[in-house]
Amino acid sequence: MNTKTSSSVILVPGHWLGGWAWDDVAELLSRAGQSPVAVTLTGLDAPETRRDAIRLADHVGSLVAAIRSSASPVVLVAHSGAGALATAALDQVPGMVRRVVYVDSGPVADGAVARPDLDPSTVEVPLPTWEQLEAGGASLTGLSEGMLRRFRARAVPHPAGPLREPITARDPARNQVPATIVCCSIPSAAVRPMAASGAGMFAPLADLADVGYVDLPTGHWPMWSAPRTLAEVIMDAADD
Repeated sequence: MNTKTSSSVILVPGHWLGGWAWDDVAELLSRAGQSPVAVTLTGLDAPETRRDAIRLADHVGSLVAAIRSSASPVVLVAHSGAGALATAALDQVPGMVRRVVYVDSGPVADGAVARPDLDPSTVEVPLPTWEQLEAGGASLTGLSEGMLRRFRARAVPHPAGPLREPITARDPARNQVPATIVCCSIPSAAVRPMAASGAGMFAPLADLADVGYVDLPTGHWPMWSAPRTLAEVIMDAADD
């Protein structure tokens, strides 16, 4: 891996994961001279942590605090469901992020709710079965049995509060932040036309002033199935 100009790279994992999920990628970035910070969101640190009082503002606030604590404008990397948090954080501090990298993810619209189906009494959402994940479109391609065991052993139930509350994204300045979309589950050849037509979850992509697409054909968790390639993609984004 080529060494490039050092950047502050904030890595945000998707649901059920802590900052540990980025260990392999963070090590590769560090070796290449970058300054990665892997975020563990409130309530995702340990199974025994109480999650009944955690709200969306806690998760967005943690991410904004990580951005503000950086010595320079950051490259913000958001995996899967963290795309919504990245959107909300960009809405608050767009001038402090010089590029956002969405990994099998993307921006969301103002008012978007991750899990509007959740009952108000639900406190947490456990990691589903592998069959349920794949049925929902989250491919396990590239993950060995050992990786799956580690995933299952270290996964933490996701707080329900942040999943049933609406995202706030009202400052159009967030759409001026350059973005890179890393396409794993769905190739860019399919994403681009859906974004252009304003189709479903890809509609917010049409509002981005500067967006590029990178195909990384693997499963939904490329930080494990293709860490070196993903690190290279992040490095290239940081160097733009």
